[in-house]
Amino acid sequence: MSRPEYTRTASTNLGSAGGFRVLEGKLAIVTGGSRGIGAATCENLASKGASVVINYTSDSSTSKTQNLAERLQKTYNVRCLPVQADMGTETGPAHLVNLARNHFAHPKTHKFQIDIVINNAGIASKSPLEDCTTSEFARLYNVNVRGPLLLMQAVQSFLPRDRSGRVVNVSSVSAALGFHEDAMYGGTKAALEAMTRSWARELSERCTVNAVNPGPVATDMYGETSREFQEKMAGWTRNTPLAAVRERVDRREFVESAGFAGGRPAYESEVAGVICMLCTPDGGWCTGSTICANGGFKFST
Repeated sequence: MSRPEYTRTASTNLGSAGGFRVLEGKLAIVTGGSRGIGAATCENLASKGASVVINYTSDSSTSKTQNLAERLQKTYNVRCLPVQADMGTETGPAHLVNLARNHFAHPKTHKFQIDIVINNAGIASKSPLEDCTTSEFARLYNVNVRGPLLLMQAVQSFLPRDRSGRVVNVSSVSAALGFHEDAMYGGTKAALEAMTRSWARELSERCTVNAVNPGPVATDMYGETSREFQEKMAGWTRNTPLAAVRERVDRREFVESAGFAGGRPAYESEVAGVICMLCTPDGGWCTGSTICANGGFKFST
């Protein structure tokens, strides 16, 4: 069933409802950009006029990412570069920036600037205390914490010098709510929020740095969750103001499952909308904050 209010239409003139292409000429890097929140963020940024470096990790995502890049270029008249690089490795973040520089640097002056960085790539798993392992700890922290740190080191010298840059780190409600079996994953997101606050001070003359904290989102990962998992989350979901389903508006599958799930997850475009709102000039007086992007699953204070 179509959802007109969540379907982004092609436009080469508007970057948001009633607004011009406010990010015209900007260059953005989006990690984990091939699917889910990342792909929706690439689309939103492109619709606002930004060119986008779309990062992905696995060979299986190559075709998907190339198709996304081609579609965004054609639809929004921007430049898009798919780059395969593993943010969980020590060399992946620098490799991503080097390829972006080779592609987007001015051919004569070699001037190169990265205006927007979206640290979206992340992995998740659940482990009770007795099953936590050093190998899984390293896997989660290498991608979710070290990856953004190394990417910020790689981009630092290319950020603007007039406070116009924007960095948004994609955290999670798990950083604060203490779900069962989330000690390691939630810890990575809490670390990311801590880095957000430090970077906001260190980079204050270059860019704003904020985080967003989604709750459940209607990605492929959510689609693979069991009814038992959704029932466990139902108490939280029922207490989420914007999760209440609406007939003839929300996706049929979420309307039908609301009885046991407590409501619906976010659509990717809704989280992307909050991320990209922070990337516009209107977000210039907000930094060092974790912004609610979860429909009220967790209120920001």
